[in-house]
Amino acid sequence: MPHSVDFMYDFSSPNAFLAHKVLPDLISRRSADLRNVPILLSIVFKATNNQSPFQAFAENRQKSAYLTHDLHRFARRRGISFHMSPHFPLNTKFAMRGAVFAMGKPWESKYIDAIFDAIWVHGQKIDDLNVLSDVLQENGLPIRKIREAISSADIKQKLKEQTKAAVRSGVFGVPSMFVGPEMFFGKNSLGNLDLELSLDK
Repeated sequence: MPHSVDFMYDFSSPNAFLAHKVLPDLISRRSADLRNVPILLSIVFKATNNQSPFQAFAENRQKSAYLTHDLHRFARRRGISFHMSPHFPLNTKFAMRGAVFAMGKPWESKYIDAIFDAIWVHGQKIDDLNVLSDVLQENGLPIRKIREAISSADIKQKLKEQTKAAVRSGVFGVPSMFVGPEMFFGKNSLGNLDLELSLDK
């Protein structure tokens, strides 16, 4: 049986965006299965008394500058188009509800790619529902169904439940990747994830 990787993400994280861009090749090379698990980072932070590193080190100019440099270096060395969002930090609750609705559907990957790229490549303000709708239309995604799902009580509840389950499993931020109970946090843990997937079960 192949390894299975749970990728826990929120569109609001530039590190999750970069991990998302690298994971498909890693997963393919290791013949593993990938399951995308949308969670709300704001709720994770509140539940774990955590915060964004850009907030935590806002008064440390050297650390803040390094964090930004590290993002761009990671992207550049892997040929990933990346721009820091001019709207950072974003409220991604609408987009994340859409991601929950997309789970298991044939267009799930297309939706995730479209939203991540809208924020971290094109600098679009996807917490504006009109902008979000434009992104969906441009990518041939089912706008009406997604907009309805965003307001659905069931979708809202599922997103909350997935987030709470992530916290119970030890998640304190994103990206967080799981192989069974083993957690790998952050884009810079992808090397260790790769090693884990190379091991025989």
